This record gives sequence, C-alpha cells and structure tokens, in this order.
Amino acid sequence: MTPSFLPEVIGFCAGLCSMVSFTPQLIKTWREQDARSISLRMYVVTVTGFGLWVTYGVMIGSLPVMLTNSVCLILSALILALKWRFSRPDHVARRKSVGEAVGAGTAGH
Repeated sequence: MTPSFLPEVIGFCAGLCSMVSFTPQLIKTWREQDARSISLRMYVVTVTGFGLWVTYGVMIGSLPVMLTNSVCLILSALILALKWRFSRPDHVARRKSVGEAVGAGTAGH
C-alpha cells in the first residue's frame, strides 16, 4: 500500500528533473549570446506543450503538474526568446564585427 502523498512527491521530483534540464541550455545561450544551434521549431512545440500541460494541471487540480510545468514553460519560453533575440540581423551583424575585430588583433600571435 502506497502512502497518499507518494504520487505528489513523485510528480514534484519528475517536474524538478524537467526544470533542471532546461537550465544548462539557458545559461549557455545567455553566456555565449549565440542561439544558432537551438531548433526554433522544437522550442515552439516545447513552449506550446508546456502551456497545454499547465492548462491540463489547472483543469485536474494537480499542483505538481501546474507548478513544475509553469516553471518549465517560463524556462523554455526564455530560451525561445533568446533564440529570437540572438538571431536578429542586428545582433548577428554585431557578433560578426566583434569576431572580426578580435581575430584581427590576434593575427600576430
């Protein structure tokens, strides 16, 4: 016989794993200010999926589903926003000009 709180604990643990899985990508993208390797389609689907999970969690009244998927929605939406921000032509042009300036200064080394 399983204790009544066990499914809630398992739900929160599963959600925690999902939340933690987004943080390395978010940190890497922010530090490098480069999102070329991020799939736009994949993150659009991911954000949509988490939005639906939050809606489902509200409909069934499940706190683990609502809370953990809300955090995952925010984290994946941030990654999607960084993909958009760092893919804009003005940012790409700025990144290329900085790279050329750095490369020009190290040619004699």
